[in-house]
Amino acid sequence: MLDAVDPGDELLLAELEALRLVRERTKVPVPEVDFVDRSHEVCDADYFFMTHVDADNLNTVSDNLAKAESDAYAEGLGAITRELNTIVGAAFGSLTGPGVSTWRAAFLRMVEELLGDGERRGVVLPHGYDVIRDVVAAHADSLDEVTEPRFVEWDLWPGNCMVRDGRIVAIIDHERAFYGDPLMEFGFAGSESSAYGDATAFTRAYGRRPFTAAERTRRRLYNLHLALIQIIETNFRAHTNTEQYEWACARLRETVALLGR
Repeated sequence: MLDAVDPGDELLLAELEALRLVRERTKVPVPEVDFVDRSHEVCDADYFFMTHVDADNLNTVSDNLAKAESDAYAEGLGAITRELNTIVGAAFGSLTGPGVSTWRAAFLRMVEELLGDGERRGVVLPHGYDVIRDVVAAHADSLDEVTEPRFVEWDLWPGNCMVRDGRIVAIIDHERAFYGDPLMEFGFAGSESSAYGDATAFTRAYGRRPFTAAERTRRRLYNLHLALIQIIETNFRAHTNTEQYEWACARLRETVALLGR
């Protein structure tokens, strides 16, 4: 499997660092890195080779699974996510640094960078950009409860999970990992919006107690961030239909309402 990015892009370095951390500090199955080349002698990009994973993508087989099987995989993802979140970093933000000292600062920067991307590309949101900024600012104090930077895989959905013979044999696509709040993991998204699926099995295996009021607020902020990504990326990826855009706009309206606007 080949993964390449433009020169200077930090995504590849983040993926390599995530793979190293997961291999060295957990028992979570990930592909081995066979070769890395940052010389640009072969092509004008950094690249690396990973071992092939002989398995099925969970997202492609999910429609054929019985509920018990689906719940078992969700529980597996919950247990894996819990183990990944045991990795502790020195600062909040990028795995490769430099980070910041507070989760509030890191998350607000993530949101602002995303909003800036949308504004530059003229992406229309169901709420004004400044309305989104005001909503996030109004609830930013909930972020201050997070004081320890934890490894967050973030993009661990069924499409990044490889399965064989009823077992999860590898997780892939780690370039979006960062140090932050474990509640931002994708598996918790359904706890505040059923549109993202039922989070019960995932949460049970993770071992989470019921969310406090502040934790529910944070998870709503994270769903807002997720909906913004799903809206704005349709422009960058030049989607030819509006299905994802319209679905994500509905999620943004839903989450903004839950946050009191």
